[in-house]
Amino acid sequence: MIELGQINTLEILRETDHGVYLIDDEDNEVLLPNRYVPEAFKIWDKLEVFVYLDNEERPVATTDMPYIKRNDFALLRCNQVTDYGAFLDWGLVKELFCPFKEQAFKMKPGGWYLVHCYLDEKTDRLVASSKTNRFLDNKELSVTEFEEVDLIVSHPSDIGMNVIVNKTHLGLIYKDQIFKDISVGDKLKGIVKKIRPGNKLDIALGQIGYRNIEPNAERIMQELNDNSGYINLTDKSSPDAIKDKLQMSKKNFKKAVGTLYKQRLIEIKPDGIYLA
Repeated sequence: MIELGQINTLEILRETDHGVYLIDDEDNEVLLPNRYVPEAFKIWDKLEVFVYLDNEERPVATTDMPYIKRNDFALLRCNQVTDYGAFLDWGLVKELFCPFKEQAFKMKPGGWYLVHCYLDEKTDRLVASSKTNRFLDNKELSVTEFEEVDLIVSHPSDIGMNVIVNKTHLGLIYKDQIFKDISVGDKLKGIVKKIRPGNKLDIALGQIGYRNIEPNAERIMQELNDNSGYINLTDKSSPDAIKDKLQMSKKNFKKAVGTLYKQRLIEIKPDGIYLA
């Protein structure tokens, strides 16, 4: 199936005066205009192309890669505003349309806006929306506390900065947790610091480190740092040995070690745990 608004890997089927036709596994065809056709090619060569609608609303392929794909977020520049809405530069010949009803604030030429690209079911067109929150959902979370996540800075609030988490959820970085300049559209790494009632996500910037992880894991990191990077405990150690050394249960010890190992902060060997 040829996916509109996505990168498709298609085979060259035949050459025409207007370009070459590409085909997928289901025998769907799309035109790659002459301006994008490679200088040297053979029939059945595979090409990676982006597929969207041309000015006559026909599917067309391009080897140019856009700044945003369907179901994605990106910071785009507004090129012009007409009676119908705004037109954004997304790196392709035909601009990306953002209707007035999908503008959180009225767009102006030359302005930069964080938008979501989606397929409008009524018109079957790719369009943009700066009302990004409506494409996020925290009802069922796909993240857990202390997990490292991808962030896109969304918009400021009175208490901090809202962020898009893994292109799926809405999170918040509190003002006192922001230690560097960040701007709308920035792509960053962070961790889920806390999940509050209502599945509200508190986010901390940066890749996970022992000062940002859960208390038991932090306790193990402190012990490692205090003992030249080594603890003579393993998952085979007795509960009493773990309790005597770390003041935690074996169950919590194994969970904390798993967290640290997943984040590549430690190495686990037969004789104990080592700092990575």
